[in-house]
Amino acid sequence: MADEVLSQNEIDALLSALTSGEMDAEELKKEDKERKVRVYDFKRALRFSKDQVRSISRIHENYARLLTTFLSAKLRTYIHISVASVDQIPYEEFIRSIPKMTILNTYSVYPLEGRLVMEVNPNIAYAMLDRTLGGAGSGLNKVENLTEIETILMSQLFEKASEKLKEAWASIVEIDPVLEEFEVNPQFLQMVSPNETVVVVSLNTTIGEATGMINICIPHIVLEPIISKLSVHYWMQTSSKDRDEAAYEKLTKNVQQAAIELKAVLGETDISIEEFLQLNKDDVIRLNNTIESPLTLAVNNQPKFFVQPGTYKNRLSVQIMEEFKEVNEGHE
Repeated sequence: MADEVLSQNEIDALLSALTSGEMDAEELKKEDKERKVRVYDFKRALRFSKDQVRSISRIHENYARLLTTFLSAKLRTYIHISVASVDQIPYEEFIRSIPKMTILNTYSVYPLEGRLVMEVNPNIAYAMLDRTLGGAGSGLNKVENLTEIETILMSQLFEKASEKLKEAWASIVEIDPVLEEFEVNPQFLQMVSPNETVVVVSLNTTIGEATGMINICIPHIVLEPIISKLSVHYWMQTSSKDRDEAAYEKLTKNVQQAAIELKAVLGETDISIEEFLQLNKDDVIRLNNTIESPLTLAVNNQPKFFVQPGTYKNRLSVQIMEEFKEVNEGHE
């Protein structure tokens, strides 16, 4: 543990107590030599490093963007989803933290073992349902009185959204999320032991005028086979290996064949509208370039090279002399 830094007031109070005899310096030395014991709560065992938690957060930031796009197209209303927090807590604490009656979707994620849970605030779930049925998307909490049709419609929507979870996790592992259960009472949901460590990803969600949270609970047993892949070292190692060489070669070839416009600029000048209207045959327009100055070769209207004019095989041509480098003129 790092040493604590005392404020000036605390230092003054400590010196005063030592001077007055209220504290014994020898006793303080004795206490300092004794072995310090830090309380460790086995119920809140931290089984994921900060690095691994950051990787999970990064995956679900991508998932939040994908889910936002999917629901926006599906519900045709304003959608905004973002990662609020990523925490590791005991499963029992997660169950206690969610409402007594809520929307719970349980997914299997083959080939990984175990299941994960997506808890959706009823306001958000009913806003989705309302938009699906052509309503304005107002939130309503009547989770205790779900009809069979409402249950089927919600299940279908969350089942289709599971494809975005698969896409978000593709950079780490290929999973096949399948919606197995649709539940409203968390007391009936016992996936792992109460003290099992789970990662809870909380998503701030806005659908139309309704706001709420979507919580994704991922037990340790699900992530255990891929823990080594949740490190920055793994991401750095695989970033170059994941490149599709065939697609890269095809993209390079297509870029090389792209047409660009080359334009040799003889010079430029400014004239007034009146002068332009009075131009006649054989009039001479004075440019800002001298006859000894090189021309500028522009690529898609961007100056790139200095060139000199000439002919090549009886055709007007230019020869590249040097690269064009912009010079920022100073102001006096």
